[in-house]
Amino acid sequence: MTEPQTQTHPQAESQAGPRTEPRIPTIDLGPWISGDEQTRKDIARTVDDALQTAGFLLVTGHGVDASLRSRIREAARAFFQLPAEVKAAYSAKVGGRGWLGPGAEANGYSEGTETPPDLKESLTFATHRPFEDPVINAEWYAPNVWPAEIPELRALCEEYLDRMGELEKQLLSLLGVALGLEPDFFSRHMDHPTYGFNINWYPGVEVVGEPEPGQFRIGPHTDFGTVTILDRQAGKGGLQVFTDEGGWEDAPFDPAAFTINIGDLMARWTGDRWRSGRHRVLPPPADSPAEELMSLVYFGECTPGTLVESVPAPVGRVAYDAVDSHVYLREKLDSITVD
Repeated sequence: MTEPQTQTHPQAESQAGPRTEPRIPTIDLGPWISGDEQTRKDIARTVDDALQTAGFLLVTGHGVDASLRSRIREAARAFFQLPAEVKAAYSAKVGGRGWLGPGAEANGYSEGTETPPDLKESLTFATHRPFEDPVINAEWYAPNVWPAEIPELRALCEEYLDRMGELEKQLLSLLGVALGLEPDFFSRHMDHPTYGFNINWYPGVEVVGEPEPGQFRIGPHTDFGTVTILDRQAGKGGLQVFTDEGGWEDAPFDPAAFTINIGDLMARWTGDRWRSGRHRVLPPPADSPAEELMSLVYFGECTPGTLVESVPAPVGRVAYDAVDSHVYLREKLDSITVD
């Protein structure tokens, strides 16, 4: 299966560039987990090269059942199609747990761009393991809010999040080795993480209306934290990635693969050796206005209080001041909230 050719929405035409795909490699985790030393070195080198350019990878061999992802989408779609007054009972702020309705978020704000709100709705969940500090617990470990109208959603999401936690550990080990550091260089800071999980619904124009100038399903931005694991669907109004060489290009798609990108905190941690992958999701396409897509987005994060210090040269290239991971993340989340 290959991704359909993306058609640029008129308002995005000036930014879109040629309809090509960036050089984003596919990494099979099977040989990484069980391969010989040279195979693992080769994989680590490929990862290092890719994260220095686009900041994205495709990953296969992850062992996450496709049917689980399909069932989550089916259950989430049933929620999103409920009346707005029913969904409103689960309203949350950006970075919280529950429903983010239309107009709640504008990711372009994080780049200092005044854009219309993103054309999406989201269900957001996170870790359910409480923290020992009551102040931190209240801010980052609040209970998940599960829609009573869709009772099957909780078990599906909790199973998925368990699998994402396992996959994140494998990826973080790979990233440590790719930097020439210890396999646990990153993962040792993730013993009690505040991972987040967004189910993003991108309906057609019959739901969101005609896009305004400069309006996207998700506006141009970089992610804020460490590692993002994305299960996406192909579409004309889908994911695009920005590279210096090609500008905005369609992200490659493989239905068997997760799309992986690193965020601002990880880029900072590596002293800008790796780049935080800039991306956007196009608005409903003019030639397929009813197109509906749904993405499952896992945001891997550190344990609160982690001090993120740039890896020194020659691995790192910029020496940033050390930051508290969650002070940094809260500022970023606040920056994209629509008042």
